[in-house]
Amino acid sequence: MYPKERSCGISSNGLGARGYAPSPMTLPLRPLLFYCLFLSLPLGGLLTSCADSGKPVSAGRTLRFSAIPHERSSTMTEQMVVVADYLQQELALPCEYVPVTDYAAAVEAFKNGDIHLAWFGGVTGVQARRAVPGSRAIAQGKVDPEFKSYFIAHVDSGLLPTDSFPAGMEGMSFTFGSPGSTSGRLMPEYFLRQATGKTPAEFFGHLNRYSGSHNQTALQVQNHGVDCGALNYKTYESMVADGRIDPKVCVKIWETPTYPDYNWTAHGKLVEIFGEEAFDALQEALVNCKDARVLAALKRPEGLIPAENEDFLPVAHTMANIGMLPE
Repeated sequence: MYPKERSCGISSNGLGARGYAPSPMTLPLRPLLFYCLFLSLPLGGLLTSCADSGKPVSAGRTLRFSAIPHERSSTMTEQMVVVADYLQQELALPCEYVPVTDYAAAVEAFKNGDIHLAWFGGVTGVQARRAVPGSRAIAQGKVDPEFKSYFIAHVDSGLLPTDSFPAGMEGMSFTFGSPGSTSGRLMPEYFLRQATGKTPAEFFGHLNRYSGSHNQTALQVQNHGVDCGALNYKTYESMVADGRIDPKVCVKIWETPTYPDYNWTAHGKLVEIFGEEAFDALQEALVNCKDARVLAALKRPEGLIPAENEDFLPVAHTMANIGMLPE
């Protein structure tokens, strides 16, 4: 199904000083990719002719993308190279995954134009689109309009599952995920403030702690490094399913109301770089994806649907509500 000769699918030589790899290195590509300027491409083709776009196109130009980290770096690379292979096949265009160290580095790479596309969370998507005029959310998982977080606790904390906010956490040790995470920080903090009228520091009696990722939050609670935490519900369910955590030890005590979250966001200069059909071609490739390996890499076996910037206005309003973003 995948081309035997293709880009290696990942930027090499490690991570740059800003947390991402700004200078990708590719392996030789099929000659077709260097002459696709003259061919009829799938989905209308990202690389359009001068007559179609009014601008010359550089043969061999590479579409670079990244994703906010939700797993170990090596695991993320394995998953995202599968996505790179898929996009390259569908678009007849060299595609590469650019690793990043954290959420902020993903936004920075997007702002600097080092990536043209990113699998963002709600918060990072809002930040990136505000930083780069003309950027567009183009796709999201079928589950993402109604995403949710889980609050979890170590069994020895004595906290039990509840249908309302677990007020018994007060005064206990607690960790969020990344400071820029929608499901691991923004929405859990928002619901805590709504339920208690207190900031996390006031409620827990200590400054905010951040594990850095959803899986690390689960592991810290599992190992009783902290009493409780909040994370992406999909990560918790995945880690229970593969045995990384024991739900009898790392107990789900509450699930939040739903909110919009993850999204594919395309850079505002996409058309300038790749041609007038770039946004539509990328959106079509993502939304029409039926490849189980690609959807599994994105933790979206249910599939993807179209998205637009307005879908994430509730996230922006919530960010402003807790002081993460000016209105």
